[in-house]
Amino acid sequence: MARAICLRLLTMAPKTRAQLAEALRKRDVPEEAAEAVLSRFSELGLINDEAFASAWVDSRHHGRGLAKRALAAELRHRGVDSDTVNEAVERLDPDQEEETARRLVERKLASTRSLDPQTRTRRLAGMLARKGYPSGLAFRVIREALEQEGVEVEEDFS
Repeated sequence: MARAICLRLLTMAPKTRAQLAEALRKRDVPEEAAEAVLSRFSELGLINDEAFASAWVDSRHHGRGLAKRALAAELRHRGVDSDTVNEAVERLDPDQEEETARRLVERKLASTRSLDPQTRTRRLAGMLARKGYPSGLAFRVIREALEQEGVEVEEDFS
């Protein structure tokens, strides 16, 4: 039964060991049976939290533009241990993270043109904060984008 549950869940989407353990617990699978199946699946490579974390970081950074902090929180929420989380998010190049923040700001910039610079900055910074970008990076990228448009930016934002 535990084997069938895990196989069914893994065919839908990759899962972490913790997610599978929780699914088995919810279905009242005895702990020793669950542990045996999870250990065997790990040995066979069907469960691999490191590969899951690496793929998650690539997918969510490129697809949704999430920064390291948001990616780490999502992985921890899925039961990935801290060492694996740190290893996965540290592979994300800081230059790539900054470039992604720039692209996110550029995409949203046009829809804020009718607003005053402070409101634009606040909205853009909020969008980047929700995606996990640190405020220093966010304000630097926003300031550069607004200055390229010829907008005067006050220095008290950072």
